[in-house]
Amino acid sequence: MILESRPGQMRILSGGILSRGFSVQEHRMPSRYLEIHPKDPQPRLIRLAVALIREGGIVVYPTVSCFTLVCRDLSEIAHYARVNNQQYRTLKAFTPGPYTFILPATRQTPKRLQNPRRRTIGIRVPDHPVPLALLTELGEPLMSSTLLMPGEELPLTDAREIQERLYHVVDAVIDGGNCGLDPTSVIDLEGPAPVVARRGKGDVSAFE
Repeated sequence: MILESRPGQMRILSGGILSRGFSVQEHRMPSRYLEIHPKDPQPRLIRLAVALIREGGIVVYPTVSCFTLVCRDLSEIAHYARVNNQQYRTLKAFTPGPYTFILPATRQTPKRLQNPRRRTIGIRVPDHPVPLALLTELGEPLMSSTLLMPGEELPLTDAREIQERLYHVVDAVIDGGNCGLDPTSVIDLEGPAPVVARRGKGDVSAFE
């Protein structure tokens, strides 16, 4: 499961604190629990989740990710990352899928979305129907972060457990089926040749 917000309205749960000043202990309205079909997402529930995101809300949804920009397709990437022909061919061959690609950030990319030292950004195009439906309804990319709680080694993946633990912290929890514990494979495309930065769910044999 990952936390999700619009790039311009980002609120990330980190160290028990939300970046707009909300603490985990602070009382908020209970979050909505949305049971969305993992293969055929209900449009009404997708619209409800997107409405919360547009209002600056935090939505937990099923997929695997690190701290990345999640896009519908390759057409959205060019605004946030500089992509040459070789990189584009790689992206086209391996997206959508369980990969995060590290690319040089464009000048238009807000600094808070970049690696502060390398000025790069992680890009994903998911193959899960639920986030794809969210992205299609919203019409723009989303900033996402793995739901890893402070002091814990594994991310939260069970929607019911997330609802029980964070119902006063997040605005909605989407139950779209089990997403597993394996993270995305991270491929660094910044240099002349791809580098496997993390082995994960995606097959990395083509990059070795």
